[in-house]
Amino acid sequence: MSKKLFVAFEIRHYYAAIEVVNVDQQIKMVTELDGHIMRCVRDQNGNHVIQKCIECVPEDAIHFIVSTFYDQVVTLSTHPYGCRVIQRVLEYCHDPKTQQIMMDEILRSVCMLAQDQYGNYVVQHVLEHGKPHERSAIIKELTGQIVQMSQQKFASNVIEKCLSFGTSTERQLLVTEMLGSTDENEPLQVMMKDQFANYVVQKVLETCDDQQLELILSRIKVHLNALKKYTYGKHIVARVEKLVAAGERRINVLTLNPAQMV
Repeated sequence: MSKKLFVAFEIRHYYAAIEVVNVDQQIKMVTELDGHIMRCVRDQNGNHVIQKCIECVPEDAIHFIVSTFYDQVVTLSTHPYGCRVIQRVLEYCHDPKTQQIMMDEILRSVCMLAQDQYGNYVVQHVLEHGKPHERSAIIKELTGQIVQMSQQKFASNVIEKCLSFGTSTERQLLVTEMLGSTDENEPLQVMMKDQFANYVVQKVLETCDDQQLELILSRIKVHLNALKKYTYGKHIVARVEKLVAAGERRINVLTLNPAQMV
């Protein structure tokens, strides 16, 4: 393959052509990449070509590309360009074997990936666009570490996605873990004081059902004054108070109009 393939100008032409040429020409162009897949994936321009091939070329013609990623899913997911390519595979490749291999590798390292600056995007992609059983498998792996994950810069975004796209039962498990088992609700206190986890608490208030909402608001209000003593206090208190007020209005409306709960 010509070295010019890695020159940005040439890449742009290759990238544009793969979309418009017929299938036979696509297959011929893709064949030129054989033996250079990983080099392309790690290249700031080449990775776009690989993504476009995955999006546009028939799946059976790019199996040699996708199979190159087997046993490399975690490594690529933690790479600034590789994480994009893995997301395209998850999105466009429907072969059961490929999907199984990808998900098995992701699940084996999901806690590490969730905390990685690039890997977290792969986990978020599955939570948002994956199959229900894949989403549930990720949430199951993260359960038991929700509070710690919520305090980590990248993993906190993953936990927010769990709350947004999990089932009501899964959300209940996550909320129960955040509330803790003691009357002091220590996990929730810790999260409200944290620069990242406080956003997870806000997402809980946005996504929980009405019964959970009433319980959580009652626990949060107890700690609002104490929160003002911390670095992020006033900023967090302002946000939480706004959400508390909105939540109370929501509960009042439902109390006055119980038919809306049906």
